[in-house]
Amino acid sequence: MNTLIKKLAPLAAIAAVAFGAQAADYPVKDKPITIVVPFSAGGPTDRVARDLAEALRKPLGATVVVDNAAGAGGSIGANKVAKANNDGHTLLLHHIGMATMPTLVRNIPFKVDSDFEYLGMVNDVPMTLIGRPNLPANNFKELVGWIQQNKGKINLGNAGVGSASHLCGLLFQQAMGVEMTAVPYKGTGPAITDLIGGQIDLLCDQTTNTTSQIEGKKVKAFAVTTPKRLTTPALKDLPTMEEAGLKDFQVTIFHGLYAPKGTPADVQKKINDALKVALKDPDFNKKQEGLGAVVVTDRRVEQAEHKKFVAQELDKWSPVLKKAGVYAD
Repeated sequence: MNTLIKKLAPLAAIAAVAFGAQAADYPVKDKPITIVVPFSAGGPTDRVARDLAEALRKPLGATVVVDNAAGAGGSIGANKVAKANNDGHTLLLHHIGMATMPTLVRNIPFKVDSDFEYLGMVNDVPMTLIGRPNLPANNFKELVGWIQQNKGKINLGNAGVGSASHLCGLLFQQAMGVEMTAVPYKGTGPAITDLIGGQIDLLCDQTTNTTSQIEGKKVKAFAVTTPKRLTTPALKDLPTMEEAGLKDFQVTIFHGLYAPKGTPADVQKKINDALKVALKDPDFNKKQEGLGAVVVTDRRVEQAEHKKFVAQELDKWSPVLKKAGVYAD
């Protein structure tokens, strides 16, 4: 046995050197870094990913591209990254779905807590509760009265099972104690189009999707889901859900960056360092502010804190989803 170990030792040393060289040379010259987005192009997560890709190019010294792999509540794209080569050239940008997939997706083909390396959070995206332009209510108090008068008749849209709007809608119904008819769409765009056209009554969606519609007065806005009011000009006059009377109602859609399990530690550090630079990029911050998103500046940009936060979110959403009995597949 000792002889075998002695024979294998040089090979192990060579492998270690080669492994270290691979990490030191990251990113590989002329090899693009791909950020997989587990949702359709044009959606809020896709927009964040494309802004982030641009901001990461300089600190990483590489071409960064976006690949959309939508389906099954975001699990198809996530699985694509979980099974990818762990050389740091395939990354995942995912939202709150990292905390909801374990409950939403039956027979999920990976483990959120152990099949990924957590690279740091990117932003927080508030949600807004909006209604069709001809809805009789003009503020949240009037909306509550209208909801009570129209039980069993209210259509609440969402961008599909597992989407941010679906999650917010579930929490809103539970907080109100009123069951509404869920109307799922294949994306936020069609849902907002039907809301503007009056085919559905309400929608709770990310500011990345709703701010321009509110600003253009194409929809009625009733509240935001953050602990404090927002400073975005089009949203600054909207009350929080808590101010409006729904205690402890807070929904923020976060985005984080991930790599396949086993990605070398020093490659992870390079990506995390580049992410920290990207999050301070003035152009990136301006774009995120225009979307109503808040760039992360707290300790959640650190890898361990990012993972801890997602675990806390999983504990928050799991009972909500189990009570609703919904699945993304």
